Amino acid sequence: MQCPLLYRFRVIDKLPEKPSEAATRGTLVHAVLERLFDAPAADRTAPRAKALIPGQWDRLLESKPELTELFEEDPDGERLAGWLGEAERLVERWFSLEDPTRLEPAEREMFVETELESGLRLRGVIDRVDVAPTGDVRIVDYKTGKAPRPEYAEGALFQMKFYALVVWRLKNVVPRRLQLVYLGSGDVLTYDPVPADLERVERKLLALWEAIRLATETGEWRPRPTKLCGWCDHRAVCPEFGGTPPVYPLSVRPPESVEAVQGRMEPARSEAGQPVALEGP
Repeated sequence: MQCPLLYRFRVIDKLPEKPSEAATRGTLVHAVLERLFDAPAADRTAPRAKALIPGQWDRLLESKPELTELFEEDPDGERLAGWLGEAERLVERWFSLEDPTRLEPAEREMFVETELESGLRLRGVIDRVDVAPTGDVRIVDYKTGKAPRPEYAEGALFQMKFYALVVWRLKNVVPRRLQLVYLGSGDVLTYDPVPADLERVERKLLALWEAIRLATETGEWRPRPTKLCGWCDHRAVCPEFGGTPPVYPLSVRPPESVEAVQGRMEPARSEAGQPVALEGP
């Protein structure tokens, strides 16, 4: 939805991208908040959470050695220290938004996957799932950035509705609440979905996947310029910036008529004949 050409570069061409300080910090903070719940409720304090940061950073470097590139030009360790300090501030802010001593998550970093009647497979990883004694389900996602302005809130909630749809189709339970916790600004955005909401999301996903399938067959992946282009790693090969995309690696078919496209909603399949999955953000 953000940019069809960027989807092609990432998913089809698999062009490498440089690690990002912001995204890596987000991964680190997520790991700390996940691991904190290993401790007894009374021990889930801000000092303990911050004390987890160095160890989780070491584990992250071990699993992804390429992250060392982030601080190669930091001989004194000053930038790294500031970066870790910001991670500490984000973790500490979480305690002003939620009280982990009163939470017992049913799931953390929960992988979910389901297949719609159309054959389209949906999957994703949910940061946290809380289940109340009444059986009500709350889906929680941590964001290390700032909350969007109200006019952009719907875009942020799409990810949560995606997760809610997967849980509904998988467990036959509509989550009672969707909750986005913005550690960058100290805001909490909540939404209570109903089946009609999730049915609309399902229709949108089917239309989105049909657009992906058609673009895959025709090779027509168009750029969609936005302010986010300034952070894109692929400007050198993007036509919007005078670049030339790499040779398309898949076979191309002539574009079909609109009527033919609308009349067929079969999901794309891999060379092995298996349905291709659409992953959550």
